[in-house]
Amino acid sequence: MIVVDTNVIAYLFIPGDRTSHARDALRKDPEWVAPLLWRSEFLNILAFYLRQGQILLRYANQLMQEAERLMKGGEYQVPSNEVLSLVETSGCSAYDCEFVALAKEMEIPLVTTDKRLIKAFPSLAIHVTNFIS
Repeated sequence: MIVVDTNVIAYLFIPGDRTSHARDALRKDPEWVAPLLWRSEFLNILAFYLRQGQILLRYANQLMQEAERLMKGGEYQVPSNEVLSLVETSGCSAYDCEFVALAKEMEIPLVTTDKRLIKAFPSLAIHVTNFIS
């Protein structure tokens, strides 16, 4: 079981340079979890692609449904006080610290591509390419 940040989820569903990394991470550990925030972040990514005319609404809805199926049963609410504590000590955003708080609480790694998170939380956060190697 691993915590995945929203970018890793997006890489899995939106074809691009890092899609193969996300697929390899899913093969290595198919039990992905994330804070509930992942939904809003993923919707925001889809909204960007919609506004840019890179995807159609029907496809955006399909991607969201597929992502929701993948994450079903793996969505968690995290304690706000823990998130704020992590923000204070790291300087990272509250959004990012939600993923860190979940990894810390569950005692599992956070798989990400965010170098700032990896630097701030080296005992919890691991780059997706290091995770799959």
